[in-house]
Amino acid sequence: MKLDPISIEILGNKLTAIAEEMCLTLQRTGRTLYVKETADFCCALVGLDGKFFAYPRALGVSGFVGLDCSTTIEAVGELVPGDVILTNDPYRSRGLATHLPDLQVIEPYFHEGRIVGYGWGFLHASDVGGKVPSSISPTNHEIFQEGLQIPPLKIMRAGRLNEDVALLFRANSRTPDANMGDLKAMLGALATGRERVAQTLGQHGATAFLDAQSDLVEYAAMRARAVLRQVPAGTYRFTDYLDDEAGAGLPVRIALAVTLNDGDITLDFTGSDPQVAAAINIPSHGLPHAWLTLRILALVATLDKTVPINAGLLAPVSVIAPAGSVVNPLAGAAVGVRHAAAVRVNDVLNGVLGQALPELMPAASGGTIIPVVVAEPSRHGHGQNVQVVEPMVGGTGARRGFDGADGRDSSISNLSNNPVETVEAETGVEIVRYGLRPDSAGAGQWRGGSGQEIRFRILQDDSAVLARGMERLRFRPWGTQGGGPGAPARLVLQRPGESPRELGKIDLLPVSAGDEILIQTPGGGGWGDPFARLPEAVLTDVKRGLLSVDAARRDYGVALRASQSGVSIDAVATDALRAQPHAAPSRFGAERDAWERVFPAALLDRFNAALFAQPAAVRARKRRRAFDAVLAGLPEGFPQALASEPALAQAAAHFEREVQACSGPAVPANV
Repeated sequence: MKLDPISIEILGNKLTAIAEEMCLTLQRTGRTLYVKETADFCCALVGLDGKFFAYPRALGVSGFVGLDCSTTIEAVGELVPGDVILTNDPYRSRGLATHLPDLQVIEPYFHEGRIVGYGWGFLHASDVGGKVPSSISPTNHEIFQEGLQIPPLKIMRAGRLNEDVALLFRANSRTPDANMGDLKAMLGALATGRERVAQTLGQHGATAFLDAQSDLVEYAAMRARAVLRQVPAGTYRFTDYLDDEAGAGLPVRIALAVTLNDGDITLDFTGSDPQVAAAINIPSHGLPHAWLTLRILALVATLDKTVPINAGLLAPVSVIAPAGSVVNPLAGAAVGVRHAAAVRVNDVLNGVLGQALPELMPAASGGTIIPVVVAEPSRHGHGQNVQVVEPMVGGTGARRGFDGADGRDSSISNLSNNPVETVEAETGVEIVRYGLRPDSAGAGQWRGGSGQEIRFRILQDDSAVLARGMERLRFRPWGTQGGGPGAPARLVLQRPGESPRELGKIDLLPVSAGDEILIQTPGGGGWGDPFARLPEAVLTDVKRGLLSVDAARRDYGVALRASQSGVSIDAVATDALRAQPHAAPSRFGAERDAWERVFPAALLDRFNAALFAQPAAVRARKRRRAFDAVLAGLPEGFPQALASEPALAQAAAHFEREVQACSGPAVPANV
């Protein structure tokens, strides 16, 4: 390293403060709830290599530390002072943008006629066109349905707005004024960064500023490797599932083998399913992308709480992600709901690292992030008002010594919830209830975090509700070390004069004044034997309304009695209950147990290897044909509809024959 330790510390703190001030500028001047309240944005300083060397510690989206701006910067050619690059294209930006609503801006910062670094900002725009309001539909099967694709181009040229680009941008959105307001807020954030960088250059000089870029990244990489050396070396494997492709169809498998060796870590996603004709693919380009590596960052930052937050944290990480898979789709695949798969990748990493560090790693989180959106007629007489009601999440998984966090999910997002008063002021929605969901946490010696529930009433006719990214309706958040799974997600529609209807996943739900929507998210998985939980902790959960008396008895062996003074523990009955033999809860839940009885991991590995030996164009069709043939012999709705043991055995044998048939002579994979 070129700088002395004291200079590195001083410059590291100054540069991080610049990134955080950029974020504050963006949040305070943003137009939409996405920015002002939800905080779905971030800013950072970018080195000459296109990677972040200064990133906020506590503002905005925390997980994008590993994004790379170099492809986007190179695409526009020569830059002059006052230029600003804009893109939202996941493929032409090589994963800098990860779906079309995420607008990315980059400004070169000059000193004495040369570029010494860049400012970066992103935010989630309300709407960039596409077939549904807010642009994101899980049922999109190609990116061309998802809205306006903006390749890397200059939105500002030498300090002047590129009016042609702005006109095209406005013309392809249902919320042009809101989008332009948020875009101008990003430009303001970049200007803040430019001013503060100029001040830093004046104080420390260009040489120190440039040296800090490389030194901070090198320093973070050194400390990340030191943390990873604490993890026992070896190769660990884990698998998890998305419920289905987009509210229908087959479960989607994400398989991962992690190899740790002397501070380096390799993530191998071989065995994961081929890309799907739905919007859940992750455009990682086979790189150590943010959506594939966030849990590694969390592990390093947990075990080394003062490590610098920059691209160096990913220097020890390498990735193997087969091209054409759900974690590395080919260009053109839909990616709008990529966060649903990213959450599951996070759970898989939890499961893998939990084998190496069982005393440290938690059970699965709630496993779903649902930006609930309302689209309604504009109050100004034209266009639409498209706003996020709440970014709903589940609970955090439990870990040894600690219950999971209630109503929060530490997986891939640190988005804030929206104040009820703000939602009601800016939308035609009345929040009837917003709180924690009882009996949703996975049971354990340390229980999972409780999920959330929201019930809201529609006040305007001709409105629509979107709840993209709903997951864990079929396969529940798993427990660990004897802990049980969390409750599955639910969505219920209540129309005036009608009985409530369970809807499951929705795409675009037309609603009218008086309709009520109930969304319940999953709780996190539990850690350890539930019958080892302190009875007093069970009683506290009952008193707080998080656990019912029946669940306390059934799941924890704790008998309670009610009196005029309140609920208390019946010690004699509790001792008797806990003295009886009891089966440990299913770690994954009965649904996944049944699924893997028919489709075991070893056979799925062989099957996917055979599929990837075929041309990309035929993989989905062959996969569906084989699964349909097997599922035809099982009850409709399997695995929620459980099957008999003979039926499971027969279906498993059938799947083995399908795998053998698919593993015949391969066709050259030239597509």
